[in-house]
Amino acid sequence: MTQTAPQDRAGATPPPRVAVVGMHGYGAQHVRHAVELAGRGRLVFVAAADRVPAAADQLPDGVREFTDAAEMLAEVGADVVTIATPIHTHLPIAELALRAGADVLLEKPPVTSLSQFEELGRAAAETGRVVQVGFQSLGSHAIGELRRMMAAGELGEITGISGVGRWLRTLDYWRRSPWAGRRQLDGVEVVDGVVTNPLAHATATALRLAGADTLEGPAELEVELFRANSIEADDTSVVRIVTATGLPVTVALTLCAGEQETPFVEVTGTAGSARFFYTDDVVELRRAGDDVAQRVVFDRTSLLDNLIEHRATGATLLSPLTSSGGFTRVLDAVRRGRPRQIPSSFSELREDEHGRHVVIGGIEDWVERAAFEHRTFSALDAPFAR
Repeated sequence: MTQTAPQDRAGATPPPRVAVVGMHGYGAQHVRHAVELAGRGRLVFVAAADRVPAAADQLPDGVREFTDAAEMLAEVGADVVTIATPIHTHLPIAELALRAGADVLLEKPPVTSLSQFEELGRAAAETGRVVQVGFQSLGSHAIGELRRMMAAGELGEITGISGVGRWLRTLDYWRRSPWAGRRQLDGVEVVDGVVTNPLAHATATALRLAGADTLEGPAELEVELFRANSIEADDTSVVRIVTATGLPVTVALTLCAGEQETPFVEVTGTAGSARFFYTDDVVELRRAGDDVAQRVVFDRTSLLDNLIEHRATGATLLSPLTSSGGFTRVLDAVRRGRPRQIPSSFSELREDEHGRHVVIGGIEDWVERAAFEHRTFSALDAPFAR
């Protein structure tokens, strides 16, 4: 596999030199996307780093491979660095990249605390570089259309925003790495869990639609955390937010559902509702009184494409670090919270085509009720939360 260097047009901004930190897990997506964009002349893929060697034919010829990000940044000049590494390593690697003169695409969650968020913001300001956070759902063109509809009053007065995530994760998922399901690892905060990692997009998307995605966005914030698996972190939780304008935003999430369902965020108004399936870029629009929802499929702009365009033309970043402030407020509340263990009498260990996974009885209905009634599981008197 050979990478062809793109030809610069006279007077055009040369394509950025891009390096990838983290080639496995979700990092493999970053590698594939870098290869694709290099083939289209949008970037030059110069290097990749990971402690685990690249898979056969994963990297094009000419892409240098390193086992250490610091060594890579010292030896290879990069304009953009993508980072998809364990959560607790995000801040130090991102700071290295910024101080090496690169703009950064940093996977979610960007950091593990509010203090780290502020430290990363300072590093970006001091270096004059930018950080784009990997909330891919924020690249969906549905976001802008839903915000326009809300502002234009097409859904009537907005009465609430609800997020529903009903996924399952097998026992092997929690065993895939030393930091999975951990709140701390060797004294370092990790803050893994359903709210901050697998279904983090639900909260980030809801906050963006509510216009409450900055640090000042949530006026009131409450998290209720539970775990049914034998882990430190939460696998079933509710996030309740009230914005400065009094709008309730509630996200209810679980990794202990019987089946994997497509997560969504729904905007509810007095004249209709819009349900956004953010992993599929699909919106189901239902006007008041209609029996059938209108289904619309939207395009999506990749966050790496957007970052490259920002560098070339000053285009607005779709997921800048500042717009992760509201999410980081939620993450910090999760960090300070304590997940409650759900008694085993309210769950079962199921083995099926997905593998072995824990299922909480009736959790699908409790998640939906919590999200749309804007109440915690305890307030709803869910049996497992008593």
